[in-house]
Amino acid sequence: MSPRRAHLPALTKAEVVRAVQEQVGVTNAQAGVLVDKVFETIKDTLADPDQGEVKVTGFGTFHVRQKSERMGRNPRTMEDVVIEQRKVLRFRCSQLLRNAMNRES
Repeated sequence: MSPRRAHLPALTKAEVVRAVQEQVGVTNAQAGVLVDKVFETIKDTLADPDQGEVKVTGFGTFHVRQKSERMGRNPRTMEDVVIEQRKVLRFRCSQLLRNAMNRES
């Protein structure tokens, strides 16, 4: 991790709930339920082998990628090890998000 990245604060779920509460005009509990349901829907869709992709217009696409088994090396012992096949989550941001991130402050 780069030193520059270490100084950036992370947006927490509680902050997302507070923003939803303020912007939508619902109670904190209702905003919490809404945020939980959105994340639960995304998680369930990505876990479903028949779907595995979530597109959010103007934000980006989350998709599951299958990685094959491969050989790796333990850097401490230099021993060859088999890295099992697994699924990994990928995110590709939309052009709108990319432009917003690169706007000058």
